[in-house]
Amino acid sequence: MGSKRQTVVLFLAALTVVLSSPLINELQPGEEWPQRNSVRQPVADDQTEQTLTEDFSTDDPAPAAVVEDAIIVAKTIERDHEPKKIDYSGSQVWQVSTTKSGARQVIGRLRRRNLISTWGGNQSSVDILIKPNVVENITRVFKRESIDYNVVIEDLQKRINEENPPLDNDEIELQDRRGHRMTWKQYHRLEDIYGFMDYLAKTYPSIISVKSIGKSFEGRDLKILRISNGKSDNKAVFIDGGIHAREWISPATVTYFIYQFAEYFDVESDDIKGIDWYFMPVVNPDGYEYTHTVDRLWRKNRKPGYRACTGTDLNRNFGHHWGGKGASNSPCSEIYRGSNAFSEPETLALSEFIKSSAANFSAYVTYHSYGQYMLYPWGYDNAVPPDYKDLDNLGKKMAEAISKTGGSQYQVGSSSGLLYPAAGGSDDWAKSQGIKYSYTIELSDTGRYGFVLPTSFIVPVAKENLAGLRVLASQVIKE
Repeated sequence: MGSKRQTVVLFLAALTVVLSSPLINELQPGEEWPQRNSVRQPVADDQTEQTLTEDFSTDDPAPAAVVEDAIIVAKTIERDHEPKKIDYSGSQVWQVSTTKSGARQVIGRLRRRNLISTWGGNQSSVDILIKPNVVENITRVFKRESIDYNVVIEDLQKRINEENPPLDNDEIELQDRRGHRMTWKQYHRLEDIYGFMDYLAKTYPSIISVKSIGKSFEGRDLKILRISNGKSDNKAVFIDGGIHAREWISPATVTYFIYQFAEYFDVESDDIKGIDWYFMPVVNPDGYEYTHTVDRLWRKNRKPGYRACTGTDLNRNFGHHWGGKGASNSPCSEIYRGSNAFSEPETLALSEFIKSSAANFSAYVTYHSYGQYMLYPWGYDNAVPPDYKDLDNLGKKMAEAISKTGGSQYQVGSSSGLLYPAAGGSDDWAKSQGIKYSYTIELSDTGRYGFVLPTSFIVPVAKENLAGLRVLASQVIKE
């Protein structure tokens, strides 16, 4: 017991150091971040401790030390007992045609029985993940129902092993000289991403500041970086990534935008300089880290739920038409909507920040993968907002810029119309808050690699989407 108590004390000491460390350049010199009122923290520590303490009855003989240990364990999610890394050897990804009548119903039944999980899809096909022990069964079902399919990935673990190779020695040496570890030749862990953001705030304090707007469920910072020339009449654009943990190309692309604007701000166009840019590269830090350490294909956050199922789909947890079509009430589902709107600390912190800010947000862009889509509201139902033509026209211009730069073809349309209804999305909520140009951009590819896009795609994908972002900036400045 003594050893255990010593470990707890050491952990608390380390935790105190982390939580009490000052933010890097939290306020831009001579100017606070604009806000109408203070941003609420998602869950106060005293509320958490009170709830946990109340779980022990008054006549429970457990000593106070046991209660204290339980609180520590709950807050740290027993990080020292991480489960074994999941191996996807032999798992396959199929692209299944849904043009035949009844095909979607068959796929739905298989998914509800946990025989398959869905990756991406469109109006004519669905990509599904199949574990090796059911490949023969699924093959028989599709043959019996005359459903066509193609095997896109024959061994998923092999593809995962090849996705994110280590850097060579020259690149590692360059990292040390540069002062940060970001390269865009690799998918980086959260520590590297946050270190890069802090480095920029220290290096360019006149235009860049970094702020934590809250904590994730497991206690990680939810960091936003702002790039601004400090002019009070600037319009603002909010960009985020990493809502879904497994979509690694999303944070990589958003950090590439940050790098370009930060390093070359002096020579940027007036459109870029005239906007206050807010970047949140990783909305779901707990899930993102979990994809690196345990399950490469984890989608949700890491908040424990009911029936021993973990996680909420953060992109079904926002408050505009929460709980509607395309969102599940089952905690075990990959599209679980949560117990209520903004039940998750990550979505609550993001929404409170935007609502509390005095920044003049004219656009909200959230980057996901995959499929190469430029999507605008509404997602909750097959409907569009009154100004959908403006959204459609700008989306097509952005898609054209992407195509001219890198050759990728992006389809443009409403989320529900082009794909399927999905209530509780962040873009719908942003639009409901009066942010005119609200988009979800599904990055590359169209299914060959899916969520395990090799690192060689990072720069090409980021560059072409930067061209699209410049088109959006031009439109924002015009209005």
